[in-house]
Amino acid sequence: MPEYLSTVNRRRRKSRRTWRTVAVVAALCAAAAAGTYAVGVRPLARGGAGGAPAPDPAAVSQAHAFLADWAAGRRPGAAARTTSPDSARQVLDNFTEGLDIGRPVLTPAAATRVRDGAVTVPFTARMPITGLGTWTYASKLSLGRQDDGTWKVDWALSVVHPDLSPAAKFHLEREEAAAPQAFDRHGKVLSGAALSSLGPALGSPDGGTGGAVGRGSVQLVDRATGRVERTEATFGAAPGTQGGSDVHTTLDAAWQSSAERALAAGVHGRNAGLVALRIDSGEVLALANSPSTGFDRAVSGTYAPGSTWKIVTSSALLLKGAVAPRDTVDCPKHLTVGKEFHNVETSEHPGATFLDDFAESCNTAFISLRGRLGDQELGRVARTYFGVGQDWHVGVPSFDGSVPVAKDETEKAASMIGQGRLQANPLVMASVTATAVSGAFHQPRITGKAEDETSTTALPPAVVAQLRTMMRATVTRGTARILADLPGAVGAKTGTAEVSDDEPNNGWLVAYRGNVAVACVVEQGVTGGGSAGPVIHDLLSANPTDPS
Repeated sequence: MPEYLSTVNRRRRKSRRTWRTVAVVAALCAAAAAGTYAVGVRPLARGGAGGAPAPDPAAVSQAHAFLADWAAGRRPGAAARTTSPDSARQVLDNFTEGLDIGRPVLTPAAATRVRDGAVTVPFTARMPITGLGTWTYASKLSLGRQDDGTWKVDWALSVVHPDLSPAAKFHLEREEAAAPQAFDRHGKVLSGAALSSLGPALGSPDGGTGGAVGRGSVQLVDRATGRVERTEATFGAAPGTQGGSDVHTTLDAAWQSSAERALAAGVHGRNAGLVALRIDSGEVLALANSPSTGFDRAVSGTYAPGSTWKIVTSSALLLKGAVAPRDTVDCPKHLTVGKEFHNVETSEHPGATFLDDFAESCNTAFISLRGRLGDQELGRVARTYFGVGQDWHVGVPSFDGSVPVAKDETEKAASMIGQGRLQANPLVMASVTATAVSGAFHQPRITGKAEDETSTTALPPAVVAQLRTMMRATVTRGTARILADLPGAVGAKTGTAEVSDDEPNNGWLVAYRGNVAVACVVEQGVTGGGSAGPVIHDLLSANPTDPS
C-alpha cells in the first residue's frame, strides 16, 4: 500500500498543565514510572549582557542540543556532546533509577561568555515524579572549545544536579495517601487494576506538587551508608489527609475495557497507543497504551502521522479548489524532489483520480500537488480548522501536534504525506478525523471541567462531504479494507511512517463510525492496515453502537 518512507525527526514534545482533580486519580489508576522522555527545551538566549561579547553561537547550539537529547531520552547522543561520553552516559542512565521520574522539561536561561571564551548556560530542570509532583531545581552547563574547534559540555556530576557527587546520590521515599475514586461518564467506578492504561495518562502531574495523590520526598543520601544528608524536595498532602476529591471523567468503561483488550490481543507486545472519542463533543471515550504502564503514547506521544495526515492535506487542497475528487492525478512509482520519494513496493496507478490516490494512499500523487499550496498553508489549515498546534486543555498532560513550516521543497514534499517534521499522536489524529467528518473542531477532553481556549473555523459542508466520500472509499476499495465487513458506514485512512533505515515502519489507522472517531498507532507495525487495522476492527466489533 503506497506510503512515504522518510526518517522521523523526533523533536519538541510539549507537556501541558494538569488539572489537580485529574492528577489525583493516579493512585487509583495504578500509575507506573514513565519510561520515555519528551523534549521540553525553550530556545536559548544568544546575546551578551551589558555589552559583553556574545557567546559563540556554536557553543549555544551545542548546549541546546545536549539539553534536547537529554530531555528526549536520547542519552547516548547527549553523552556524545560532552568531554567524557562514557561517564556521562552512565550517569544519565542511572540518575533517575528508583526516582520514578517521567518526562523532564529542561529550560535554559541566557548563555554568558566567561574567561577564555568559555560559555556557561544555566538551566532549570523540572522532573515530574509519578503520583507526587514535580521536582524543580537549577543547574548549569559549562562549555569549552576543543582542540578540533568544536564545543563540548565540560562533564561533571554537577551538570545533572549541583549536589550530585561521588559520595552522594538521590533517593525517593514514598508514603501513599488515601486516594479518591474515579468514575466514568455513567457514574461507574473505574478500576485501576482492570483499566491499567489510565495509569500513565492520569498519573504524571505536570504542574508542581498541587496534583499530588500521595506523600513523599526526594532525599540526598550518602552512597556508602545510605544516611540521609538532607531532604531535597517534599510532595503531597499532610499525614492523615485525603489526597483529593472524587473525579468524574468522560471515559466509557465498556469502550475503555474493549480498547485495552484490542491492544493486548492485536499488537503482539509492540508499543502502541489508541484513542476513541465522541465526534460531537471531543469527549474521550477510551485511551489505551501498550504496554499499559509507562509512557502515555496515546496522548503525549510524538510521531510522524504518515498518510493519515493526508486528511489534512486533502482538506487544504479541497478548501481552495486546487483539486477535486474526480480529477485525474497520476500516481507514478517515483518522484524526485531533492530526493527520491516512492510508494511502498514502488506501486503505480496511471490515470488515477484524486479519490483513487487517497483510497490507495499514493504518495507521489500527493507530492505532485505541493505547488498548489503555499509554504505555510498546510500548517495554517491544520491550526485554523483542526485546532492542531493550539493549546489544548485535555485534563491530562498532552502533546497537541506540531506542523512546522517546511525549510525547503524536499521537506514540503514530505509534509504533504505526513512526514518530515510533522508530529502527532492518536489523540491528535482521532480529533483530526472527528473534525474532518463533522466539519467542527471540538477540543478533546477527559474531564468535564477542562477549559477550552481554542479558536477554529468550521470546514465547509462541501469539503466535509468530499472527505467522508474519500474515507469511505478507503474502506470499500482501498488500504483500509480490513474494516469493510463491519456494519455501518465506516470510513478510514491508513498510514505508514518510517522511523529509521534500521527499524520497521510505524503503522497507523484512523476511522469513524456514527458518532465515534478512533486512531491507533503501532510502533514497528510495518503497515497501518496490517497492524493498527485489526486493533480498530476489534474495538468497533465489540461496541457496535454509539455510546450514550
